[in-house]
Amino acid sequence: MHQNTSESAMVSVIIPVYNVQMYLAECVDSVINQTYKNLEIILVDDGSIDESGKICDQYSEIDSRIHVIHKKNGGLSDARNVGLDYAVGEYIFFRRQ
Repeated sequence: MHQNTSESAMVSVIIPVYNVQMYLAECVDSVINQTYKNLEIILVDDGSIDESGKICDQYSEIDSRIHVIHKKNGGLSDARNVGLDYAVGEYIFFRRQ
């Protein structure tokens, strides 16, 4: 049986993270629980000063599809661009926290 390439293509989901500890789990869980499973999830911690970075690291320990980048604060566009540098998916999506 021939499998449609679009159904198996790697999808990169880039999530900029900055001081969103109260909302981060809900956001990441919503991506993890998608029915489409060929995902890489890139969490870009943009210099958070709350527990957001630690939460990102905890998620990466429980799901191998999650990659965390910690960087100095540079703003939303910078965080997205850093995520793009690491993304390997054929398709790329951005998710707000």
